[in-house]
Amino acid sequence: MNPNGYRVYLLRNPTGIRYIGLSDDVFLRVQQHNEGVSRWTRGRGPWALEWTSAPRSLGDARKLENLLKRQKGGIGLAPILLREGASGS
Repeated sequence: MNPNGYRVYLLRNPTGIRYIGLSDDVFLRVQQHNEGVSRWTRGRGPWALEWTSAPRSLGDARKLENLLKRQKGGIGLAPILLREGASGS
């Protein structure tokens, strides 16, 4: 396990599209999204960090990422973010 843990993050672009991912270095990952490194987010930015989780194990981070992605950005997303201790940016 990464000694600093992994964080799940939520990005949003100016048109309101959201992207959910996980990383052990969220700020570097946001930079990569904005530089076009990620195929899905390329050309859809600029991306702003909206929320990050607390650090957790890779397995727990993947479970949370999948839970959030299943919400498809719908009304179920906000309660999960609040429950997980949202740290908005």
